[in-house]
Amino acid sequence: MALTVDLNADMGEGIGQDALLLDVVTSANICCGLHAGSPQVMADTMEAAMKRGVGIGAHPGFDDRANFGRTRMTLGTVDLASLIRYQVGAAKAVADGLGTRLDHLKLHGAMANMATEDVAFAETAFRAALQVAPEMKLMVIAATAQQTAAEKLGVSFIGEIFADRAYNDDATLVDRRLEGAVIHDAEFASSRVLAMLEAGAIISASGTHIPTRIDTVCLHGDTAEALEMARTLLTRLTEAGVVIQRAK
Repeated sequence: MALTVDLNADMGEGIGQDALLLDVVTSANICCGLHAGSPQVMADTMEAAMKRGVGIGAHPGFDDRANFGRTRMTLGTVDLASLIRYQVGAAKAVADGLGTRLDHLKLHGAMANMATEDVAFAETAFRAALQVAPEMKLMVIAATAQQTAAEKLGVSFIGEIFADRAYNDDATLVDRRLEGAVIHDAEFASSRVLAMLEAGAIISASGTHIPTRIDTVCLHGDTAEALEMARTLLTRLTEAGVVIQRAK
C-alpha cells in the first residue's frame, strides 16, 4: 500500500505567499488575527483555500503581534481557555459567513511549543477550541504532550511532523535560537521527510527514531524559502510514490 500524507502550511499571517502555497498544500492553518493577520486577511485566505479544495484550520496563538506569537506567556487555565475560544470563535464566524467550515485546529508558535511539553496546558486549549467548534479535528505535534492530550480527550486528531524544523530526542522542536533548528535546504528537508514517512518515526537531530503516527507534514509559510520548500517536497514525495491528499 502506498504511503499517504497531507501537506499543511501556516497562513493568513500577511506574509504574501499564501496564494502560491495554496496550489501545493492540502491543508491551511489560518491565523485568527491576534499573532498576525487581520479579519480581512483571514477571510481572503479562507476563500482562496475553499476555491482550491484545501482544508481550513483555525490557527490561534498568543496575543503577541510584536513577536509573531513566539513569546512564551504564563496564563491561567481560565485565561488560556478564553483566549482560544475568542480566536476559534472568530475563525468559525468568518468560515460560516463564507459558507464553509473549520476542518481542524492547530496551535501556533510559543503556545504550540508549550502544549508539546504540558498535557494539562494542551488539554485546556483543545477542550476550549472544541467547545466552540466540536466538529474540528485536532492537528497535534506527533509524539508529544499534544498527542497525549488529544488521546485523553478521546477525539479525532491528525499527527503532524515538520519538514523544516529539527527535533530533540523527546520529539519536541529544537529551539529556534539554536543553530540548525530551522532547515533551509529544500532537498535535505524532502529526503528527511521521506525517511521519516518510510520509518514511521520522527528522526531527531541526533538520529534517534521516535515511532509515531504521521498524517501530515508542516511547511512554515513565513520563511523566505517556504514556496521552494513546498514545491520540492511535493515533487520528491510524489516521485517516491507517496500519495498527497487532504487529511481525513
